[in-house]
Amino acid sequence: MTRGPTLPAHRPPCLPTPLDAFNAAPDAEAGALLLHCLHSLRWSRRIAEHRPYPDVDSLLAAADEATYDLSPTDLTEALASESLPDLPGDTYSAATTALTAAHAAYEAKFGHVFVIYLGGTPPEERLDRVLEGVYSRLENDPEDERVTSVDQLRRLAKGRLAEKLRGAGNCATSRTQPAPGR
Repeated sequence: MTRGPTLPAHRPPCLPTPLDAFNAAPDAEAGALLLHCLHSLRWSRRIAEHRPYPDVDSLLAAADEATYDLSPTDLTEALASESLPDLPGDTYSAATTALTAAHAAYEAKFGHVFVIYLGGTPPEERLDRVLEGVYSRLENDPEDERVTSVDQLRRLAKGRLAEKLRGAGNCATSRTQPAPGR
């Protein structure tokens, strides 16, 4: 018995990835996305100027490296746009009061909002992690805390960038890697 010609295997269409769209976006659009993630105009411009990026990991490495060239004013700008992490809606009022008091003490001592990267922390553990972090970091001297805050800021920014720019659609490679720290 003779069979007819075999049809080629069906391949899903290759859609642009979020990174492809970012690389091709107008400067203002790319800058707005970066500013949303990085909270510093200079940091955002520096990353936008080096487009295109071959992959998300290269962009994340560039964002990380760029923090070392930021001035104290740039870092203050980025920290000023941060806020306390969202906590579960059913957080009891005593815990919210404790967090508010701890954060007020932190802000009075260091002059900026407390920042902490919670990537991979289950929602039910966030409050404990934030309280533990703020209480332990209140013991830091201002310079040590500045270094710790910048590290946490860097991790937060990389997590936001990874979340925005990793995506399916590239047929050549898998883009399902987790964001840094997750």
